[in-house]
Amino acid sequence: MNLNYINSTTSIQRDSYKDLKIAIWLYFFLLLFEGALRKWFLPALATPLLIVRDPIALWLLFRAHQKGLFAYNGYVVLMGITSFIALVTSLLFGHQNLNVALYGLRILVIHFPLMFVIGRIFTREDVIKLGRMVIYLSIPMLILITLQFYSPQSAWVNRGVGGDVAGAGFSGALDFFRPPGTFSFTLGNSLFWGFTAPFVFYFWLVPQQINKLFLLGATAALLLSIPISISRTLMFEVAQTFVFTLFIMIQKPKYIGSMIITLAALFLLIGILSLTSVFQTGTEVFTTRLTNASGDEGGLQGTLVDRFLGGLIGPIAEADKIPFFGYGIGMGTNAGAMLLTGKVDFLIAEVEWGRLIGEMGMLLGLIVIAIRISFVYEITVLAYKKLATDDFLPWLLVSFGFLTILQTQWAQPTVLGFSTLIGGLILASLKNKKTLELKENIK
Repeated sequence: MNLNYINSTTSIQRDSYKDLKIAIWLYFFLLLFEGALRKWFLPALATPLLIVRDPIALWLLFRAHQKGLFAYNGYVVLMGITSFIALVTSLLFGHQNLNVALYGLRILVIHFPLMFVIGRIFTREDVIKLGRMVIYLSIPMLILITLQFYSPQSAWVNRGVGGDVAGAGFSGALDFFRPPGTFSFTLGNSLFWGFTAPFVFYFWLVPQQINKLFLLGATAALLLSIPISISRTLMFEVAQTFVFTLFIMIQKPKYIGSMIITLAALFLLIGILSLTSVFQTGTEVFTTRLTNASGDEGGLQGTLVDRFLGGLIGPIAEADKIPFFGYGIGMGTNAGAMLLTGKVDFLIAEVEWGRLIGEMGMLLGLIVIAIRISFVYEITVLAYKKLATDDFLPWLLVSFGFLTILQTQWAQPTVLGFSTLIGGLILASLKNKKTLELKENIK
């Protein structure tokens, strides 16, 4: 299952796939604003809007197949076979609920293949255009989460799914709540800013590709979003992208000047922001949150090592307690739990690998996990090789996509959406800088 980018004899004409590109952009905007529809504008449709991107994904797969762009590679084929076996075993030996099984199946046979379709349709320039849009949207997003941070949970900006007046924020510290932004839950807000970080660092390295004022504004917004979001996950995501950026400097010393300018701008912005009451209050709340959580989880080891390695190794170590074919695909999702029990609950596991093994059993679950590990490994290697050509975009996108694709909870629709999108963008960014087509032969 190798992704080999070689010259193709067939040129993909940009205009021929305009409708497909529009659909990808629609998928992107619905990912960002689906929560806003469910909370504020169409609360009565909150439940069906949960899968509002699925019809677009299905249409993209169908049209890509029609145009000969569907990627029938080893990853997609093996994932499809494994998923349909899991569907059958779920109905024969598992929960035996067809609706729950189909809900779980869509994750692996619709959204996972969509990564490769996005990679085939989008050009590298499309990725940069989307990155610019993220930069532009980051400033109003910061304004929104700041309003949510300072407003009571009963305020309109903090309404929950379906117009819930109890609010959508999660407890943070010092009576402040973690804001969800335009998303249904606070996790979506953390993912948005983690998704923004690679583009901020990329445009600092190649500043001629964006308006400097917007880049400064987005950088300030990213820095402010960390304390305002009260999210340790976001802090780790941004730190990870920063480490990937430092690695570029080690590999390419000639860009140290650009990095120094970037760091100087960051420190200057931090200095200016530290004078504002918003930053001071947010920092105090965030520091308290870190201290409290670290104490509850046993310090840095509990926060990082146990949560990461435990999420990877724990499910495999306890797999002997699970039926050979698992409890049934879809059972580990919140929607599946609602259909089976009438309430939202983690019926199998909160961590992704535990959910996969619990739903599909050791054999099938490990196959899906192996597919994800192999895919992440391959795109990481390809992105690293791009550094030799002074192309940093794939590498920085991998800084967010690495763990997002590998380990995050695909059962949650927003997480699944960000994982699908970043996977597709990484593949598209791996194309040659000087062409508007994907030159590949996927074996």
